[in-house]
Amino acid sequence: MIPLLHDFTNETVLIFGGGPVGSRKARRFAREARVIVVSPAFADREFGGAERVRAAPDPADVPAWLERAEPALVVAATDDAAVNEAVADAARERGALVNRADRSGERDVGSVVVPATVREDPVTVAVATGGTAPALSKYLREELEETLSGAGEMARVCGELRAELKARDVPAERRRAIVTDVVNSPDLWTALRTGTSNCAQVIEDVLGEERSGGDRT
Repeated sequence: MIPLLHDFTNETVLIFGGGPVGSRKARRFAREARVIVVSPAFADREFGGAERVRAAPDPADVPAWLERAEPALVVAATDDAAVNEAVADAARERGALVNRADRSGERDVGSVVVPATVREDPVTVAVATGGTAPALSKYLREELEETLSGAGEMARVCGELRAELKARDVPAERRRAIVTDVVNSPDLWTALRTGTSNCAQVIEDVLGEERSGGDRT
């Protein structure tokens, strides 16, 4: 499977199943999409503001739910294999993406895996094991959380610095060299992680050195 980032702004995610898995999926997608969860009962968990519909659709009822919701992604997370299969079939017929929460390993055409994710906005890193080792995905996510500390602020530094250098007509090759030096500076990473420096201060310092003709070490 090829990892992609998908923008679900103004899209609908339809989830069948209100147990622990369904609630976890709802929280994940509710950050960006409209989420509808269909289930006869709901786990005593947070659903991230998702719309919850108390219903127990039979396999034959599933296509009508997709017809009404017009989802971009459908999640099959019930404990009924027949319903989950009907959800996957209906999603493929409508050209919607489908996530089978009850399966691991082989995937059908059009299926997606929701990976373990670490966010340090605007930086996002995802870990997937093809559904074969969820415990490993969780372990790697926790390891990456520490590694990525400060990455969001560093990304902002790089973006604003590149824009400022371009506005000052600094040649492209020189811009790349300056930004690369910033990213490779352990001292700057430490400063951003500890809060002893911030995006504006780093940019001011770098531009000051560039004006004076100095190089970062």
